[in-house]
Amino acid sequence: MSPSRAPIEAISQRLDTFLGLQRATTAEFGPEARLLTDAAGAALAGGKRLRGRFCVAGWRAVEALRSPVDDFPDALIGVAASLEVFHAAALVHDDVVDNSDTRRGHPSAHRALEGAHRAAQWQGDAEAFGCSGAILLGDLLVAWSDDLLEDAVASVDASRARAARAEYAKMRSEVTIGQFLDVAEESAFRTEPDERHAERALRVASLKSARYSIQQPLVIGAAIAGADQAQSAALAAFGHPLGMAFQLRDDVLGVFGDEKETGKPSGDDLREGKRTVLIAYAREALPLPARRVVDDLLGDPSLDDTQIASLQQTIIDAGALERVEQLIADYARQAERALSGARLDNAAVGDLRELARAATVRVT
Repeated sequence: MSPSRAPIEAISQRLDTFLGLQRATTAEFGPEARLLTDAAGAALAGGKRLRGRFCVAGWRAVEALRSPVDDFPDALIGVAASLEVFHAAALVHDDVVDNSDTRRGHPSAHRALEGAHRAAQWQGDAEAFGCSGAILLGDLLVAWSDDLLEDAVASVDASRARAARAEYAKMRSEVTIGQFLDVAEESAFRTEPDERHAERALRVASLKSARYSIQQPLVIGAAIAGADQAQSAALAAFGHPLGMAFQLRDDVLGVFGDEKETGKPSGDDLREGKRTVLIAYAREALPLPARRVVDDLLGDPSLDDTQIASLQQTIIDAGALERVEQLIADYARQAERALSGARLDNAAVGDLRELARAATVRVT
């Protein structure tokens, strides 16, 4: 089994075991409760387990300095699994906020629950039921994430457990604030000078994605291994710029990605009105009339393929795509430099750099 596959399989197995237990526990509550746990299973299916893998990588970078790492302790895999459950919760809520129809090539959670309502011929508004159900599903997943974390750290040294909990708590708060700032930006952008839009979009990217996708999972994994302050700081200094590059790549895919690769319609971020750095850079370069056209089109859920293609070309012609690609490269180099001279295991650092390339050059 290759090192890159081992964490994915271990984390997925832990999630399957946990989900099976939850289904058994809630079976007595009837078929409606089963509908919710089935939706949770769908939300947890698939994906690259990137956050869990970074958690394992952070642990290994510290632990392997003491002795060779041949396997991963159950506590670590439990913590990594809890991060994946939290990620699933964030995606469920994100799709409700963005009114997204698809996730990983399948109906998003609120759309699937809406479909279940219709299929059962229940009374009331199916769309409202789907949204309400998805909000509660996200809440349930957050609770499950807490349960997994607490169960995992119960067997860990008390000081390490406290450090992991503190980083996890910080992650939860920051991503929630980041999500709200993302929502607020779509309403507040007209009240802010154009030259501040990119800065504000980068703030959202940091809180909503960079920290919880890569930086905090690395530091949480390192905490389980008993990392000292310098080791944690080095991993955070690597994780944050890498997380920024990861989110910027996601922004590019949200506008230009192939639906067959991303699982979401091409240009979906344009229909949702995402005020990303890509959009901020484009607006900076456009004359006022063209900027107004972009503002009028952005966020229109009925945009057709021709309008999407026109907006895509406008972004390219404005030089925004090139600027974002350069920014991704700059962040990746900053992350690379952060590991130079760090007191971390050399082989683990090599794996981190491989993960970094996968995160910034990805197509899905």
